Amino acid sequence: MATLQFDRHRRLRQSANLRAMVRETHLHVDDLIYPIFVVEEKGVKREIPSMPGIYQFSLDRLNEEMDEVVQLGIKSVIIFGVPAEKDEVGSQAYCEHGIVQEAIRQIKANYPDVVVIADTCLCEYTSHGHCGVVENEQVLNDPSLELLVKTAVSQAKAGADIIAPSNMMDGFVAAIRQGLDEAGFTNVPIMSYAIKYASAFYGPFRDAADSAPQFGDRKTYQMDPANRLEAFREAESDVREGADFLMVKPALAYMDIIRDIKNHFHLPLVAYNVSGEYSMVKAAAQNGWINEKEIVMEMLTGMKRAGADLIMTYFAKDAARWLKE
Repeated sequence: MATLQFDRHRRLRQSANLRAMVRETHLHVDDLIYPIFVVEEKGVKREIPSMPGIYQFSLDRLNEEMDEVVQLGIKSVIIFGVPAEKDEVGSQAYCEHGIVQEAIRQIKANYPDVVVIADTCLCEYTSHGHCGVVENEQVLNDPSLELLVKTAVSQAKAGADIIAPSNMMDGFVAAIRQGLDEAGFTNVPIMSYAIKYASAFYGPFRDAADSAPQFGDRKTYQMDPANRLEAFREAESDVREGADFLMVKPALAYMDIIRDIKNHFHLPLVAYNVSGEYSMVKAAAQNGWINEKEIVMEMLTGMKRAGADLIMTYFAKDAARWLKE
């Protein structure tokens, strides 16, 4: 052995403090965005069966959740609304007193320093469950843009700090940027769901937001999970059209895409750790098959390592607690 030549990589792993000194990737509470579901009812804190620990809140109980969010040091939330009524054109999405608009006003009035992101889509508000205008069971692109602009402007008027369009219509960033600017909201940034795959990982979210399509699927507007190069085309379009953030959704099965986008574009990058990813971990933890804390922190750190600057995750409150330990 005296003449054997090899590298001593273990030298930097000898103690917890030494490992911490040379750690390359760090997860911070500032990196986390917490999704919240709001409903048009009274006295509601309703657990979502497929998402243990995640609830729908009525406005009169929303402050309970926000108090905890603020106490944990989480600085940003994204609001998803479940309206009492739906119609063919999702009119509650752009109603001045819609559920998301009212939630935004309430949060900004009571927690002015929290960054409030508005999910800008139509699927929760349409009777058919698709993200745009439907004619003969076809989702029409350009007519949908008009409604998405109205939605974005109404959310900005309510006080949203960031508009996050998730609909995957072609030209949605350009249309919303023009609409916001014309309405006087030139300083409201757009967090584009630039790369959103037609994924099976969204199932529990559709329970939470009551947004499952009533016919067909979303494969004509969301991306094919088999495609990599298409992600560059989507991101390039959104950057050119005026996006301020880019997002990859889902995260766990798309780490390669997160790294690709980070390497090629210089906007802040968001990874959406989606509902199916959350529910799988929760189910395994409840069965005692995994250590939830260790799995979640490894998973979120992996997303940061892959290139995400921010992580939208239902684990945000748990992760914030664990980071304090």
